[in-house]
Amino acid sequence: MTGKTAPPAKKTTPAAAKKKAVSPPKEEAAPKKEAAPKEEAAPKEEAAPKEEAAPKEEAAPKEEAAPAPVTEEPPAPQNSLEQPPAPTDESAPIPTEAGEGVTPVPAEGSPAVPAEPPAPESKPEKPKEKPPSCPLSLAVEEVSENSITLTWKAPEQMGQAGLDGYVVEICKDGSSDWKAVNQEPFLSTRYTVPNLSSGDKIHVRVIAVSASGASIPATLEQPVLIREILQLPKIRMPRHLRETYIRRVGDAVNIMIPFQGKPQPEVSWTKGGQPLDTNRINIRNTARDTIFYIRQAQRSDSGKYELTVHINGAEDKATLDIQVVEPPGPPQNLKLVDVWGFNVALEWTPPVDNGNSEIKGYRVQKSDKKSGKWFTVLERCTRTSCTISDLIIGNTYSFRVFSENICGLSDSAAVASGVASIEKTKTTYQPEKIPQRDMMEPPKFTQPLTDRTTTRGYSTHLFCSVRGFPQPKIIWLKNQMEIREDPKYIALIDQGVCSLEIRKPGPFDGGVYTCKAVNPLGEASVDCRLDVKGEIG
Repeated sequence: MTGKTAPPAKKTTPAAAKKKAVSPPKEEAAPKKEAAPKEEAAPKEEAAPKEEAAPKEEAAPKEEAAPAPVTEEPPAPQNSLEQPPAPTDESAPIPTEAGEGVTPVPAEGSPAVPAEPPAPESKPEKPKEKPPSCPLSLAVEEVSENSITLTWKAPEQMGQAGLDGYVVEICKDGSSDWKAVNQEPFLSTRYTVPNLSSGDKIHVRVIAVSASGASIPATLEQPVLIREILQLPKIRMPRHLRETYIRRVGDAVNIMIPFQGKPQPEVSWTKGGQPLDTNRINIRNTARDTIFYIRQAQRSDSGKYELTVHINGAEDKATLDIQVVEPPGPPQNLKLVDVWGFNVALEWTPPVDNGNSEIKGYRVQKSDKKSGKWFTVLERCTRTSCTISDLIIGNTYSFRVFSENICGLSDSAAVASGVASIEKTKTTYQPEKIPQRDMMEPPKFTQPLTDRTTTRGYSTHLFCSVRGFPQPKIIWLKNQMEIREDPKYIALIDQGVCSLEIRKPGPFDGGVYTCKAVNPLGEASVDCRLDVKGEIG
């Protein structure tokens, strides 16, 4: 078995030399082969019988592919010697000078070549956080003689770590040297760049900064010329201060009035042409407004205050009218003037102190002696007199009056000295005398008798109506003869209506019937004809 392996061993030496010449990068892995002291792997030469695979030399045309796996082999680990070398020998045929591929077999006593392990897979790196996006809407708010005030909006994307702040950088026109104005980032979206030279043109940009990096800078398109912009003084008096400003005694007065003007205007306050009393009134002025402050107002603080803002001969003025008020005093000289029936008349005079405000009216109250409670009768009575009605008979009443202004009612009231007793009075009913009318009237028929035709044996009636006063006497006549007590005739009168019933008339009952009315003032009569026909047979 040893004799069979000897010839390949001789061929291995020149082949290995040629292999090193073809692929020099493999020399880097050589030191690692020297680090394998375990020659005990040599007995594994028993794998040499695998030379029977030599007929595979027909794959020799693939010589050029052989160096590729050699150059790509990573360094073998120290423990790789324990692995069998056989698979390595089979996968890497060595080309010979004749161009035939021969599988290398290690010689006796030579260390076995370890198999190369697969390359370890590299772990994917975590994606880095993106820096914030560019700040938005960078603009110049104000330019003065030596400063610029900038404003902008926060970027759309802040990043997961959040925004640390902004850095403002400036650069003079014609230069590319950008300098940061602020040392530390700040979170405000408004910044004033100070200490600039008048007349310079300055480029400005703003950068958003976070833990993941800095954004693309937001840059002004045009440079800014540092110069003073003149502006005439103008007081912007608030609307509620254009009218009288009313406060109560003891209240604080804190008023802020804005103004404008460039350069910085001078502000002055006066009252009646005289400077203000600084012991009571505090004035604080800023670049844009003036504050007028009184800790506890008194009535003496009322009046008109003049505010003046002037710049180099130009000025603007405004007047602040302050009125400090308090509740008024009570009315004076309240009197119970008259009491009649269920009514009482009161009179009074205005209060001595109106509380530094116009009296809006008076409140009148009454109190019943039995209950002792006060009830409001009139509110906001604008006159100094009144009449109270609908009082209850038998009760005794007291009266009081409060004065009222913008602060409210007076602290005390004026009370009438007297009381009003509503007593029950006896009354006698006297009916109204109505003149009597003369009702005397002679008889007069308002409805005459009418001619009638009747049938024999059927009762019939004659009707007429008469009026007169006194009531007239009614007389019935037949053919000018008075009808007396005859059961055949029944005469009636009701409410001036006269009727005569003829019971079952016969032929002899026909004729002229007359109704006569007689009273002391005269008489009247009406007549008619009655025809009686035979029975219808």
